[in-house]
Amino acid sequence: MISLEICANSVTSALIAQQGGANRVELCENLAEGGTTPSYAQIEIARKLLKIELFPILRPRGGDFVYSDLEFEIMKADLTIIKELGCDGVVFGILDQDGNVDKHRCAELLKLAQPLQVTFHRAFDKSANLFQALEDIIALGFSRILTSGGKPTVIEGIETITKLVSAAKGRISIMPGSGVNENNLDELIIETGATEFHTTAKSVIQNASTDSEYCRELTDLKKVKNLADIIERHS
Repeated sequence: MISLEICANSVTSALIAQQGGANRVELCENLAEGGTTPSYAQIEIARKLLKIELFPILRPRGGDFVYSDLEFEIMKADLTIIKELGCDGVVFGILDQDGNVDKHRCAELLKLAQPLQVTFHRAFDKSANLFQALEDIIALGFSRILTSGGKPTVIEGIETITKLVSAAKGRISIMPGSGVNENNLDELIIETGATEFHTTAKSVIQNASTDSEYCRELTDLKKVKNLADIIERHS
């Protein structure tokens, strides 16, 4: 079975994702920064209203994926809240100064996260060696890896994604993300062999009474439905 994860920037977007047929929501704030940990209220209300899986991102700031001791303490505190609020999983990724997976810190968070599912996010794409990072992440016990194959978009990284799926040998789910859309999902399903896909499926919303500087982004119901329909045909 193939599943669809929508990266939602608010409770409103998460509810649209559910309505459109998504299987899971990755809840974030600050998508322009690549996603940061959503507020307590966003997580709490999303959990109350969603019937599908909810995975908040655990990322204290934008930028790189090498964190200070203080930032790591914040991540642990946020993870405790995510568990207390009854989420199904969590999404994080930590690298060291050399671009390797920070196995010590990841192991600490994984232990704290139990029994939640855990996704290693696109910090993976910034690792020094994708295939070594794959083995490290598998050994640590993550549930899945979100990746664009080390490239800006999944289409640019499709060859590497296919190799990662093959190298994983079913030990972990490789979930393509970054640029997944209605025009390329068929190709991605056929070429990569992946069974989970991640996208924002968003559109820009602008209130007629405000100028373009204050537009906002929201999950697009039609886009989600179209993606879900493509997946249903393949499933």
